[in-house]
Parts: sequence; C-alpha cells; structure tokens
Amino acid sequence: MMSKQRREEAKANAPLISRWPAIDMLRGMALMAMFAFHFSFDLNYFGLIHQNFYDGFFWIASRTFILSSFLLLVGISLVLANQNKIRWPAFGRRLAQVGSCAALVSAGSYFMFPKSWIYFGVLHHVVVASVIGLLFLRFNWSNLILGLMLIILGTLLKLPLFDAPSLQWIGLMTHKPNTEDYVPLLPWFGVVLIGIFLGKRLVLADFASIKTWQPANGISNLLTLAGRYSLLLYMVHQPVFIGLFYMFVKH
Repeated sequence: MMSKQRREEAKANAPLISRWPAIDMLRGMALMAMFAFHFSFDLNYFGLIHQNFYDGFFWIASRTFILSSFLLLVGISLVLANQNKIRWPAFGRRLAQVGSCAALVSAGSYFMFPKSWIYFGVLHHVVVASVIGLLFLRFNWSNLILGLMLIILGTLLKLPLFDAPSLQWIGLMTHKPNTEDYVPLLPWFGVVLIGIFLGKRLVLADFASIKTWQPANGISNLLTLAGRYSLLLYMVHQPVFIGLFYMFVKH
C-alpha cells in the first residue's frame, strides 16, 4: 500500500493538466444559458416580446446565476492553468485575447447603445480579476472566506465616492450606472475568489472522477467543444443573433 509521502511525491511529479473536459462542459452549459438570455433580450429589443430585463426579478436572477457560473469557472480555470507556478506566456496571450475582445465589445456597444455603452462588462472584469487573482493562487480556505466577505460588502455597502466616473469600475456605487452590462470589481471578484478556492480543492482532491471525465454522447461533446471555444462563441453570438433579427424584422 502506497505511503502518504509517496502519494504526495506522485502528485507533485504528475503531469499538470490545465484543461479538464468536465470544466469545459460546465462552461459550455453556462454559455448555452447565456445564449438563451441574450436571445430573449434581443427579442425584447426588437419589440417581439415585452419584458423588463432591467428590473424584472426573473431576468435579474437569471443574469446573476449565469454571470456567477462564468466567474466561478474563471477562478477555477486560473488555478488549473497555473498549477505550481504561473505560466506567464500562456497567461499573457490569454489576457491579450480577452482584453482585445473587451475593447471590441465596448466599441460595438457604443455603436448600438451610444448612451449606455459597455465600459466595464464581464470581459473587462475577467481581465482585471485574472491579474489580481494571481495574487491569491497561493491561498486556499482564506479565498472562500474573503470571497464571501467581498460579495456581502459589495452588495450592501454604497458610498457616494464611488459614483465618480473614474471609480465606477470598482463598484460600491449608490445607483446602477447607465450601461448595458456592468460587472464591477465588487462584489463580483468575490465570486472569482470562491472559484479559485474550488479550483484548489479540485487540484488537491484525491478523487479522480472529475479530472478523468470524458464526454460520452453528442450533447456532452457539443457542450465540451463550446466550452473550449467560449471566448470565440461569446464574441460572435450577438452579431449573429442581431443580424438574423434585422433580416426577420425587415421582412
């Protein structure tokens, strides 16, 4: 029977796997939920349905669930991609990709919604949270505690100081700014920290089911593939939806 020391040595010497199909599938599921949300939003924008996406409980709850799912997976993926040491070249490339896409989202939203364009949405948050998150990769349970504290703080604390345009990306505002997608550092970085905690637990766990899981049917294969190319799909889905709606409404 393998001793504890030998098990620890085996873990340390095992090849690092930064991409787990199970995590990709979960990301793909979150992506499908986001597609449904944005498709519904576009139906409303073009006047085909009439829903209150800004104040309606169902739509706010749906957005919160979908966004929380993505940001938890951001934290988990940050751990999986940088086990033992930070892989700076890969991290830099990914950061540049997400940052470029965030800039495109801002430009596209300004074209469609000049009075409520997106200046700090989910991709902007991912860029900032990924950089700050590197500082927390060494911690374990403290990320869970701090993450919960930041969520509570960011939800309950409202200070006029942070209404200033230059500080709105932090959160803690007394009102929601006029923008189509707003994902401030607080409280949402708390969700990323909880994701980092979960990622650490997954890496350190002795059970191997989630690590070795492979898609076994067409649906799971499709979701896993979508999760693997989530950034690309995120960037193209709204232009496709909006283009189709323009064609439909025009005719």
